[in-house]
Amino acid sequence: MPEGIKASSAIQQLVAKGLFDRLPPTFSTFFYDRIQDWELLFPAEQSYFERLFGLLDRSEAEAVNQLFAPLREIERRMGVNDKTWNTREFTLAHVDFLNRSPDYPQWRQAVSGIFAKIDPILDEQVARHGRPRLVMVLSPSELPASPDRMWTRIATRGKRVAVKWSERQDFAALLTGTGEQSLARAYAATRAPAPHDTWVIEAGSRLAPAAGQGVAHLSYDGLRDYRTRLMDEVRKMVEAEDIRGPRQLGERLRRMKMPSARPEIDSMPVLADFTRSVLLNGNGTLLINNTFVEWTTVQAVRRARPSVVLISFGIRNKVKPFSSLLIYTDQDRATPIPTQMDTLGSYVDLEIFYQYIWSEFEKYPEYRHNTAYIFAADGMEEVLIIAPPDFPTLMTAKDPLPLENVHAALREWLSL
Repeated sequence: MPEGIKASSAIQQLVAKGLFDRLPPTFSTFFYDRIQDWELLFPAEQSYFERLFGLLDRSEAEAVNQLFAPLREIERRMGVNDKTWNTREFTLAHVDFLNRSPDYPQWRQAVSGIFAKIDPILDEQVARHGRPRLVMVLSPSELPASPDRMWTRIATRGKRVAVKWSERQDFAALLTGTGEQSLARAYAATRAPAPHDTWVIEAGSRLAPAAGQGVAHLSYDGLRDYRTRLMDEVRKMVEAEDIRGPRQLGERLRRMKMPSARPEIDSMPVLADFTRSVLLNGNGTLLINNTFVEWTTVQAVRRARPSVVLISFGIRNKVKPFSSLLIYTDQDRATPIPTQMDTLGSYVDLEIFYQYIWSEFEKYPEYRHNTAYIFAADGMEEVLIIAPPDFPTLMTAKDPLPLENVHAALREWLSL
């Protein structure tokens, strides 16, 4: 293992055994490059790599050869060899090499075929250790829609349940019930050995009290200063450097390092790198609060696979005309057009986001058949619940339920 790489002992042993050298270069180089920054991977990602390469290592050599035979043949046609392919670093040169090849579509198909055979085995390993999970998606009261026009794309997958709000209640009753500790904080306290297993992602700051020690909390408003500094830095970089296209810009952004000045984020390298990546690589996350929430959630699901996620959308501003460069520019300073809230546009966006977020969770075996989804809007007299058959009997209630009852059922579901 080259000096400076801090991968797990299991990965180090596989590298020392020469596993990566026995795999097709285009396959092994990409993953070898990924493990260089082991501390910037979430535990779920680290576990995936250990299980993936552990499976390849303990499988029969003939089976592995047959699995990779189509990819090796395509690499041969593409001209992959020691002179054309550096096997220890995946760079833009590698990307260009693959993209320029007329066999690139066949290469992608061969890689997909490999994972079509591997992933079901790895997914089954994860599914054997399933546990109850919770996803709560909260929306603002300003949305111009009645309950029957909410969550329309996914409503048939669950049940609308009538709830009662008292005059002074807001989401706090749903998150904390009659106590003071939120679902997120309570779950994080019981799951202390599992870092990054509980997330709070929001447009504003109303869920900040629900976060706390052990909870990854990312807020669009809370990152305002960081977003402004990032935009300024990108603008200076583009003006000062010879960046020829989006691919070069993307590579330069990937190398950009800037602390958020938020100790709860910067103290954890993986979360700090994740936050920077979400803001710089998510199209619109620097400028649109709900896009930030949606993209942050999707990336957290893909990479961290958390067990409890609280998501809170807001009302976005109307989108101003912008170019590809201006997506990295403070719009309030770049254009004299007044900033206006867009309630209707927010409603339309969120109806798509609800479905997208639900389907993203359901892609992964960790969430299938054991995740309760609660969709609620502030002050709205119905919530949508999508849950497994063994979820507590909220969905059979005949009368409107107090929010405290919903909260109690969620605590029961999570065994808190």
